[in-house]
Amino acid sequence: MTTDDIELVREYATHQSEQAFETLISRHVNLVYSTALRQVRDPHLAEEITQAVFIILARKAGSLNAGTILPAWLYRTACYASADALKMQRRRQRHEHEAHMQSELQTTAPNPVWDLISPHLDEALMRLGEKDRQTVVLHFFERKTFTEVGSLLGTSEEGARKRANRALERLRRHLSRRGIVSTVGIIAVAIAANSVQAAPATLAKSVAIAAGAQGVAASASTVTLINGALKIMAWNKTKSAIIASVVLLLAAGTATVAYNEIHARKLEKIWRINKDVPTAVIDKLPPLFVVVPTKFAPPWVNWNTGSNGDKFAGARARAGLIAAYAYGFPRARIRFADPEPTNRFDFIATLPHGNDEALRQMLETKLGFVGHPAKENWDVLLLRLDHANAPGLKPGIPGKADTYWKPGIYHSSNMIMDSGPPRFAGLTEYLYYCFGVPVIDQTGLTQHYAMDLRWREVEGHPNPDGLKQAMLDKLGLELVATNMPVDVLVMEKVR
Repeated sequence: MTTDDIELVREYATHQSEQAFETLISRHVNLVYSTALRQVRDPHLAEEITQAVFIILARKAGSLNAGTILPAWLYRTACYASADALKMQRRRQRHEHEAHMQSELQTTAPNPVWDLISPHLDEALMRLGEKDRQTVVLHFFERKTFTEVGSLLGTSEEGARKRANRALERLRRHLSRRGIVSTVGIIAVAIAANSVQAAPATLAKSVAIAAGAQGVAASASTVTLINGALKIMAWNKTKSAIIASVVLLLAAGTATVAYNEIHARKLEKIWRINKDVPTAVIDKLPPLFVVVPTKFAPPWVNWNTGSNGDKFAGARARAGLIAAYAYGFPRARIRFADPEPTNRFDFIATLPHGNDEALRQMLETKLGFVGHPAKENWDVLLLRLDHANAPGLKPGIPGKADTYWKPGIYHSSNMIMDSGPPRFAGLTEYLYYCFGVPVIDQTGLTQHYAMDLRWREVEGHPNPDGLKQAMLDKLGLELVATNMPVDVLVMEKVR
């Protein structure tokens, strides 16, 4: 079938055969749609991603070589497009300050095992080697026999069966780290029965029309998805080499030590000159991923992000802070099931893509911790609006995002951004530092604000009551203590 696929691709690339391309769509539209739907959990967005994937196929048809396993290529491209769609979605959610904007599927999962597995399946599959992923896609998604899979991949039936078993075992281990304990057999049955479902009846036709014009008349959001997926595809080969270098950076060896020392000195110079690691400095740094033991003396701790919130830098940071960047979770709501490591690191993560993934890998390989989302009852402080138009809340300062605090002072210029942290992310982080419990923003305010908050306090003598009164008088904000279920990230030891 894959030979036929490539012949059809060649027919389309050479003669612009609409019939050949429509045949490819009809064969694989369910695979692409199901892959997207499983990740974005939004049928309409999944349809748009499906359209984007086939437009990309139309554009790249002439460059696919004869050995391409088209179902696996389409699956991987769908994962790239879905990841880019989710990234844009997260940015939009942060900008609108709504923590739970992703819509859920209206249908019920066929069985509870699949309901547990499906949110993590594609992440796990994308961590497999190419041949392992091709085997899973061909056998479990495309329903090929092991004889057919072996023929397509240039191996025997038994070789294909063994590769599938190895891939399933790797999937099982990955799922177990996410708290899903099952067997290889149960996972295999769940994937085979549920991974591909029928796409909407009209989708194939709309995709054929859009792909036939190679996306010329596509909507702005679809074009954005196409461009995002193409960037990820172009970056993929480079990323593999960089991720490999991450492991080398964290391993022992003379060359690694020398490399770390060079960059540690460069980073130390940056942080010494710019005490707050400004956003503008992070944006201008070349693509790097470096994590080294800290060179700084206590009590100084520092961190910041790039203007899009996807590049990170920090000095003298513990594992919990690195986890906050790695998993995109507030530090105040990260709990370590085992004692948090006391190691402190200076780090820089300015890769074009995959900084969070590289930091997660560092936490797992270097410190032996992985994060699992959970909901738990916690004591928290709710940040609420007591009265509007307070004198201390001023419009954000364009082009500036500096935040600092000293005894009796909290300052933030909180620049206006299309994406990035919520309006009071820096303030809630500081209040967590002051009061020792998570602070949840319930102000409902949607603007970015600049503030310069001052109250009577000297070093070594905190004045929490004075801080609360200053917030009420100058910012119109109050803190309300309560106990409630909150979304948390539990960092657990890799067993």
